[in-house]
Amino acid sequence: MTAEFTDPAAAAERAAALTGLLTGGQPAGAAEVSAVLREFGEPEPIVLTDADLAGLRRVAATLRAVFAAPDPATAARLLNDLLATSAGPPRLSRHDGTAWHVHVDRADDAPWADWFAAASAAGLATLLATRQAVPGGLCAAPGCDAPFAATAGGSPRRYCSARCASRARVTAYRARSETPRSGP
Repeated sequence: MTAEFTDPAAAAERAAALTGLLTGGQPAGAAEVSAVLREFGEPEPIVLTDADLAGLRRVAATLRAVFAAPDPATAARLLNDLLATSAGPPRLSRHDGTAWHVHVDRADDAPWADWFAAASAAGLATLLATRQAVPGGLCAAPGCDAPFAATAGGSPRRYCSARCASRARVTAYRARSETPRSGP
């Protein structure tokens, strides 16, 4: 695995998916993490040890703080710290039939946690610089605090999915409908 950096939005989406999986109420095991890595195009074989999972969970906790950042300056500080400790100087690479792309990891055989930190921080930092806003957030739906990446323009996102947004609207509508109205 290498911290390829070809698409900042994809790196941010992967960061959000893995962060949610690794920091949720019931942290995921190797099979669940491997499935997400495959979903985002990581090639086989994907072998995750208990030490790998522990390292990934530590990085995910830091990334959760980035997604929860109250402002771009806080997110930038957290991302700069993560880049300083995990990423090497950017370099161009072409391997295994791929096109030229940027790598930000320290070594091509870096541990999973270093790869996750470097690639995620680079993607999220690029989104922050492009949008001049926190590169994501935590879902505002009651009972859900899943992280999400803000990869599209327009109004700031508040929910991790259309399902959570719809659920929140229905809950708010029902609360308004049940409120007694004062009459004449």
